[in-house]
Amino acid sequence: MLAARSLAPALALFVAAACAAEDLPQLPELAPAPSVIPAAVTVKRLTRSQYTSTIRELLGEVAVPIALEPDAEVDGFLALGGATTSISALGVERYESAAYDVAAQALDNDAIRARILPCEPADATQPDPACAEEVVRSFGLRAFRRPLGEEEIARYTDIAVLAAEKLGSFRDGVEFALAGLLQSPHFLFRVELGEPDPDAPGRRRYSSYEMASRLAYFLWGTTPDDALLAAASKGELVTTAGLEREADRLLASPRARLGVRTFFEERFALHRLDDLVKDTSVFPSMSADLGPDAREETLASLEELVFDRDEPYPSLMTRRRTIVNRRLASLYGVPASSLDGFAPVTLAEDGPRRGLFGQASILALYSHSTATSSTLRGKFIRTALLCATIPPPPADVDTSLPEPSEVMPTLRDRMAEHVTNPVCASCHTFLDPIGLGLEQFDGLGRFRTTEQGATIDPTGELDGAKFQDARGLGEAVASHPDFAGCLTRHLYRYATGVRERDGDEPLIGWLTERFGASGLRIKPLLREIVLSEGFRFGTEAP
Repeated sequence: MLAARSLAPALALFVAAACAAEDLPQLPELAPAPSVIPAAVTVKRLTRSQYTSTIRELLGEVAVPIALEPDAEVDGFLALGGATTSISALGVERYESAAYDVAAQALDNDAIRARILPCEPADATQPDPACAEEVVRSFGLRAFRRPLGEEEIARYTDIAVLAAEKLGSFRDGVEFALAGLLQSPHFLFRVELGEPDPDAPGRRRYSSYEMASRLAYFLWGTTPDDALLAAASKGELVTTAGLEREADRLLASPRARLGVRTFFEERFALHRLDDLVKDTSVFPSMSADLGPDAREETLASLEELVFDRDEPYPSLMTRRRTIVNRRLASLYGVPASSLDGFAPVTLAEDGPRRGLFGQASILALYSHSTATSSTLRGKFIRTALLCATIPPPPADVDTSLPEPSEVMPTLRDRMAEHVTNPVCASCHTFLDPIGLGLEQFDGLGRFRTTEQGATIDPTGELDGAKFQDARGLGEAVASHPDFAGCLTRHLYRYATGVRERDGDEPLIGWLTERFGASGLRIKPLLREIVLSEGFRFGTEAP
């Protein structure tokens, strides 16, 4: 963590949202990237989000079934869970049903059918082996993210021909072949096992096609496009020049917005907002749409920060600008900029909201159904933003809090009573004092100054940095020495698909320094990760 801490003076310059790029400190020339012993190669199951985006890239705007194999979260990411889980028997049935469903939708749509079928049969009621083979070759390349072998081509062509013979329909034969391809492990899993590296015996180099897949799912959150597959076919993605060229193209594409959204949705667990539950007797403003709306505010704000305004990452915590619809504007007590949909608003200069800690997504998600939670909010700050490790509570510990009373009306009062238990105190004193900095926002995100008639005290201290309220807490997090390094660590973990190891620490530190040298802007950091040894190489699986 030394490299991250060396950025503390630079980070302090970014706590003001209006900090300009020309004000950034010029860091000294950096040493070359350190070598690493790469992580073992893995096979990764597509997450639900990746499955949905991939199907739509292949087939167009079809309705993708949502009853699929559940995602598993590992080290804060669904994408990492895909490297440690397989598919259950029920999951196999669900993927089979989904494959036939989306294949039928695509072939019943004239526009989509014309796009995915490169040929037409001589007789629509008869099999056409030559045309079926052409369909399998072209669609299989995109579905498997690599060319199919001759045995694979023959297998799926035979399926199309046999089904057409039995059903008297070339179209139905193609449906069976497409559904077969979409059930294959080579579609449902990202098979990235590498090839011997000619420059380093014992190391594995991800092949050009595997690099196409790694690039696309990291930067776009979906499958490679035709141009990326074409670059892979020429062997360009195992060269630094070719990788740089394609990384720059992908980052310049509007599709990169989905990649950034997917990363932060997983890192902040925003997907859980779809199932947000609040007691409406306590929070009358709660509705079924509030969770998805709050998620969209945060993701749209991040998208704007990274791509439209190219702001330094710490401004996420301090910016006055956000993107809301009428429902969120009403919750926040600000005028809506648009009567329909989401639109930017600028929060009052003297108002209580700033950045991420003023958004309902975080405030509501990290609260209970009937009340706020300084522990959940403090844990989010420590783990998701600062990369601290928090051990789980002992299995038999009582985590309940005293009920509000005249003696203990506020959460701060009740937490002070709670942490007198020495078993609890070691963690809660690390979490609750910073979580209480957000206590002027209730469990839905509405601002308040009192609880049970008593004045709320939102002051506190984060690792030596004192703050007066949520705005000050945001500034303290933005200037914390671990803030930039934590993003680097999480992006590296997400990109490689495995938890980092001790041998990765020098590279993560170097990437953090490069992040600082770029003005703490996210797109250059994404590019540096793509070009790193940890992303491009692996070792044999044990």
